[in-house]
Amino acid sequence: MTLRYPIKAATWLLATLLAVGLASVALAAEPTVSSPARGKMRNFTLLPEAKPVPEIGFIDAMGQPHTLQEFQGRVVLLNFWATWCAPCRREMPALDRLQAKLGGDDFMVLALSQDRKGPPVVTAFLQKIAVANLAVYVDPTSRSARAFGAYGLPATVLLDRQGRALGRMVGPAEWDSDDAIKLFHHFIAKGKKAADKS
Repeated sequence: MTLRYPIKAATWLLATLLAVGLASVALAAEPTVSSPARGKMRNFTLLPEAKPVPEIGFIDAMGQPHTLQEFQGRVVLLNFWATWCAPCRREMPALDRLQAKLGGDDFMVLALSQDRKGPPVVTAFLQKIAVANLAVYVDPTSRSARAFGAYGLPATVLLDRQGRALGRMVGPAEWDSDDAIKLFHHFIAKGKKAADKS
């Protein structure tokens, strides 16, 4: 087959290949150096600015009611999960280790189960896998996950000290990895600086 316009065709083909190549590089690239979400946390989507979150309610192991407002004053990693979700089950030990490492006055992992059967099922599962640092919190209605737009589990939202969303991730992660610890330390320190200025 003879091309009528071989130079134009070659130029178009070269431009197309270059555009596809640049797009591939952009998709594969890590976040910018200024972003604290790197390495194993590169899929953690950070928001340009902190955003308000919906008001949600849930219960603890004893059936006592709670809201997110109770946890303001520290950075909170809010993880929506369920015992019937295989990826959720796999990441629970990492969340437990993260709570053991960073949990305290400045940081907390709030693993919020969406199990309809309530606290007994969640408590039994966490005891079975020897999770000792995470408190039992359950929303048997699953309204909390829907309010946050978490239609797949696990889904995780990082909240600042004022209870606003900083970023989110859908799917499991190595929450106690060095990259994750650096990410959380970044926001813990950032929150302290803001508190000191006010």
